[in-house]
Amino acid sequence: MIHSPDASEQTAVRRSQNLFSLWDGCAEDMRKVMSKVPHYPNFASWVGEFSAWLIELVDKDVDVALYHSVRQETQHLYYYGYNHSIHTAVLSLLLARRLRWTEDRSMCLVKAALTMNMPILELQGKMAEQEEPIRESQRILIQEHPQQSVEWLTLSGVADADWLGTVAEHHERPDGSGYPMGKSEVCEAAVALRVADVFLAKISPRKVRAPLPIQEAAKQLFREDHGGALSTAVIKEFGIFPPGEVVKLASGETGVVVRRTNNVKCPIVAVIRDASAKPTVSTPQRDTSKPEHAIVGTVADKSVVARMPPERLYGYAAVPSPAALKTP
Repeated sequence: MIHSPDASEQTAVRRSQNLFSLWDGCAEDMRKVMSKVPHYPNFASWVGEFSAWLIELVDKDVDVALYHSVRQETQHLYYYGYNHSIHTAVLSLLLARRLRWTEDRSMCLVKAALTMNMPILELQGKMAEQEEPIRESQRILIQEHPQQSVEWLTLSGVADADWLGTVAEHHERPDGSGYPMGKSEVCEAAVALRVADVFLAKISPRKVRAPLPIQEAAKQLFREDHGGALSTAVIKEFGIFPPGEVVKLASGETGVVVRRTNNVKCPIVAVIRDASAKPTVSTPQRDTSKPEHAIVGTVADKSVVARMPPERLYGYAAVPSPAALKTP
């Protein structure tokens, strides 16, 4: 059974929810604490516990974790900053594991991802909701946030040099074009964090623009990284068609990717519309490695997924109403 680290603030409803509901609740759990930083007591311990909680959720079902990062239509933009940090932490963990980093080093990267944007979490939500481009006053706050995050962590009692260094450098670039210091010597963890951060920002929706298609974001990353270890790891983790992607099959059916396989081009797909474009009563799963169910393209209109409970796609039980729940 999964247990939240902040058990005193969890309700009977949250404890009874399924995996998707638990992921959806993480942003609010994070907001309750981050709004009190740098004056939250034992903050470093909380970050460690929350990181362990996220890792436990990932290990329960990695594909569900990726689905939550890809399909964000139903996530309120107010929580954009919190969800983005959580999604970045998840991808950072998967990258670290694929690169065979030690458990301690991987945990450090997850904690850095969760705390990299602390001073601008609320600002990120406002920017995601605004319909005009970034303002100059907002740009200044963004430029300053890496160093301010380090200051807040230090005030909160964090003394881990790797954690602090990764946060401080997560927007620096090896060619010196990054910020806030324009450093050219950047630690490996900061480079990994920036890759995860930028990739997920590109595929996340905002009022001012639609998310970049996964495939295009992957191509851009691959070109920028010159096909290096980090871009390759991202592509291997997400696959060509990651969980949450809407695709058209050779059978004429439309479906949603729910499971990755060893073949990055051939995931498992849950069908939501039949060959006549009518909604299906059930969501049968197709193995796209079979010619008759091969993926022939992606579907630009994602609204069909926004109206589809992910529990139905994955076969999880629906969340009962609060009135039907009792405290265990």
